[in-house]
Amino acid sequence: MAREPRDRSGDREKDSEFVDRLVHINRVAKVVKGGRRFGFAALVVVGDQKGRVGFGHGKAREVPEAIRKATDAAKRGMIRVALREGRTLHHDVNGRWGAGKVILRAAPQGTGIIAGGPTRAVFEALGMQDVVAKSLGSSNPYNLVRATFNALKNEDSPRSVAARRGLKVSTLQSRRRITDGDAAAAES
Repeated sequence: MAREPRDRSGDREKDSEFVDRLVHINRVAKVVKGGRRFGFAALVVVGDQKGRVGFGHGKAREVPEAIRKATDAAKRGMIRVALREGRTLHHDVNGRWGAGKVILRAAPQGTGIIAGGPTRAVFEALGMQDVVAKSLGSSNPYNLVRATFNALKNEDSPRSVAARRGLKVSTLQSRRRITDGDAAAAES
């Protein structure tokens, strides 16, 4: 019986609507009378590539069980992120969790995802196509994922800003185009 080659890139598509990315696995050992007992902790990011994303943490004696627990936790705690044109952020935003800090910047079309490790996994699961991210401080994957989520939660869409101010979205968008045009004229 021939087995299919396994894809070890971290992508596993179980449900047709969700993509899950394995970010980190940590092996921990408990020393007992007979030797060591190993346990595993997994950090997983899950998204539908249409603006919803979540992360989860799972611990178990076996790796597959830890990944399953983390995936279930990620699906339970998903957030929705408003994307501009379905590909990038509406504005630049900073996020922080513990000593992990991230700076996320909106990028023009064709830029791609310029981000490292854990932050990149969040963007790929989210379905974001153009973004520039810089992580500062801690490189701990747990803190970076949480800092990225903190930044994404701080992002405002024009629709939410307009609702908060009592304006129409078109009014806000026209003001944005005017300021962008003034900046372009000043550069030339």
